Amino acid sequence: MQNEPLKSLAEPSIVIRKAARKLEIFDGKKLVKTYTVVLGFSSKGDKEIEGDGRTPEGEFYVFTKNPESRFHLSLGLSYPSKDDAKRGLAAGLITKEEFDEIVKAIDAGSMPPQKTKLGGEIYIHGGGTASNWTDGCVGLKDEEISEIYAMIPVGTKVAILK
Repeated sequence: MQNEPLKSLAEPSIVIRKAARKLEIFDGKKLVKTYTVVLGFSSKGDKEIEGDGRTPEGEFYVFTKNPESRFHLSLGLSYPSKDDAKRGLAAGLITKEEFDEIVKAIDAGSMPPQKTKLGGEIYIHGGGTASNWTDGCVGLKDEEISEIYAMIPVGTKVAILK
């Protein structure tokens, strides 16, 4: 089962386990495939600000599929989340207007602002798994992101755990 190509999924979701460096594809509650991943170059802890090299933690969704990624193919994740926006507003990292834009985008299931001090442009993409080399994204082998990209629709829920 774990080495078979993914079939069409009725209820797809993704769980990324940072400590284990694993990405799991689920169909409903059934685990259908596991991949080894790499993370941001500063892989410990939750993403806090742009440029910190950390991969965010929390609940997200795929807001876009990019067939022309610099890293083969990519799935855009809805970072920053409402929780990230609340933290950023409280810390003075983002304005009330930026906070409102993030909340509005998340409520609509669309792309949240990607150019705030919280950072953005967090993707699941190809490029290889030799080391933690991304700026905060989740990296896989090109052939693995090709398989995932074909099966995961926009709107798919993604949980990134410690």
